[in-house]
Amino acid sequence: MNSFLADISEQLAAWSPAEATAVVFAILYLLLAIRESIWCWLCAGVSTAIYVWLFIAAKLYMESLLNVFYFGMAIYGWISWRSGEGDKHELPVAVWPRRVHVAAVAVVAVSVFVTGTWLARYSDAAYPYIDSATTFAAMWATFLVTRKVLENWWYWLAIDVVSVFLYWSRGLELTSLLFIVYVVMIPFGLISWTRSYRANKNPGIV
Repeated sequence: MNSFLADISEQLAAWSPAEATAVVFAILYLLLAIRESIWCWLCAGVSTAIYVWLFIAAKLYMESLLNVFYFGMAIYGWISWRSGEGDKHELPVAVWPRRVHVAAVAVVAVSVFVTGTWLARYSDAAYPYIDSATTFAAMWATFLVTRKVLENWWYWLAIDVVSVFLYWSRGLELTSLLFIVYVVMIPFGLISWTRSYRANKNPGIV
């Protein structure tokens, strides 16, 4: 146990300012997203812009590409969350049919096989199939967040658990710990959005 704690302390001392900044804004993003605050997308834009370069340096090319996508989704998310009805134009939390999720998972699986195979053969990518899986699954989950679809939290739970091990293995310890924090915070997001969804369906009931 002492050896593990000593290793953690050594790695903490080696964290880069860029990674630390990206992590802070990423945590702010999730906290604001849980509260359904549109300002979460501003924090997402800052964090993802930094992570594009961090993942290139770590040879996690699909993760870098994912953060380019995240940046675009931060812009789209801001616009989408203001597309609702009413005086505040706030988008309500929604639930999508199971068939939509089944089709999405099938598309993700095929994309992972194709991309992972290509990366394994023609690049020096680390963990090409796992990297591809977290990338494509996260793209779908992020789109769900931009549309305030409740099920996004279940996708993120699986993605974030895998990401903890992926990032730690590539020397991005602070980012790995960030995803541990994410895993802990996800239930709060699920509960909060579920209450919001039920309140929208039955006004006056939370």
